[in-house]
Amino acid sequence: MSSKAAPSKANVDVNVHHVTRVEGHGNIVVDVKKGTIKECQWQVVEAPRFFEAMVVGRRWSEMAHITSRICGICSIGHTMASLKATEAALGITPSEQTLKLRKVLTHGENLQSHILHAGYLVVPDLFGVGSVIPLATTHKDAVLAVVRLHRLANEMCNLFGGRTTHPITAVVNGFTSVPKPSDMKAVRDRLEASIDDLKSVAGVVLSVADKIPDFSRETEYIALTTPEEYALYDGDIGSTDGGTWPVSEYLSITNEYCVPQSTAKYTKHNRSSYAAGALARFNLNHEQLQGPSKEVAEMLGLKAPCCNPFMNTVAQIVECVDSTLEAIRLIDELIESGVEEEDAHMKVQPGAGQGVGAVDVPRGILFHDYTFDENGVCTAANCIIPTNQNHASIQDDFDAFLPMILDKSEKEIELALEMLVRAYDPCISCSVHYLNVEFV
Repeated sequence: MSSKAAPSKANVDVNVHHVTRVEGHGNIVVDVKKGTIKECQWQVVEAPRFFEAMVVGRRWSEMAHITSRICGICSIGHTMASLKATEAALGITPSEQTLKLRKVLTHGENLQSHILHAGYLVVPDLFGVGSVIPLATTHKDAVLAVVRLHRLANEMCNLFGGRTTHPITAVVNGFTSVPKPSDMKAVRDRLEASIDDLKSVAGVVLSVADKIPDFSRETEYIALTTPEEYALYDGDIGSTDGGTWPVSEYLSITNEYCVPQSTAKYTKHNRSSYAAGALARFNLNHEQLQGPSKEVAEMLGLKAPCCNPFMNTVAQIVECVDSTLEAIRLIDELIESGVEEEDAHMKVQPGAGQGVGAVDVPRGILFHDYTFDENGVCTAANCIIPTNQNHASIQDDFDAFLPMILDKSEKEIELALEMLVRAYDPCISCSVHYLNVEFV
């Protein structure tokens, strides 16, 4: 990387290890000499996962159960993308009931992940504390609201997916079992009651909104988009730079490539990078938000287009409101129409084909691509994960953000760069390790 002039008159010498509140292992290396940035690098050092190799030789019916293990947080999203890819390859169109049940599950995971990230991992930064634990004393009611919301999301996923993570009831062309109407009604009523808790969490964030860094970098945002709804489960690929594409053309959008400092592939489209996630979805789909969700966005100062990556967490809170309202609507429709047991999965006839499935999971747009032989056995697979699509954007943000903060103290620089990574809610691997920040 070429040297850059920066508004700093001294060297910066900081070496921080074991930074918590990110999933996976990444490094930040910055070398500043006499105010000149010699190196500023986002490094990913996790070992490859090899899931695409694991599924080769597996039958169509096994794909989702295996690939859901890619992640312990977005396991429902991986399940949905896997099922959609398999159905596209086999020429299957699921029933309207199946689609609604899947969408409820998708909203459940969105709530599950966003509340975890905003409430436990990001808000402590805004209050200047190291974890959520001190906030349990100073902001007890808000922390209890976060706990209630997260528990409700977990139990919602358990009801509709068979368990909290790595769902077992959602299968190709149906569900092996469906919830009882009385159980759905109970969750629906709890969702309605939870809106007060969501407003409470939004109010806490609003109270410290001035702590969100004022930083913006013109960025291309990529997400699913559709005029019918705020896209999570279905839609075309959309870009804030303009244009939409069917999900089958995902390779022309993602354009994966390798960089020496990362074991994960990077992606780019129109620019040197693009961003995925809640802020990308908001920028593309904000008109499809329901009224109360738009009100929360306005209250928190989120307006499209927004190119401040730190506002991704705010977009997540807005999505929590919208996912709650949309889940209530879908459950009402399911109860009204009556939910019937389905055995369509058992009637699937395997055959040769190739298909792509895409969903927008909490961290951004996710692609699964499978090829099957005439016996329904996988011969090739490709998965492109949201965090991989964000690595280049994180690097570009670093390059733009670091010169702006070199006049701050070393501790402030540490926190600002860590907050920037956390804002992306990265899932660098499915296990939580550490983020190393090293200033040379």
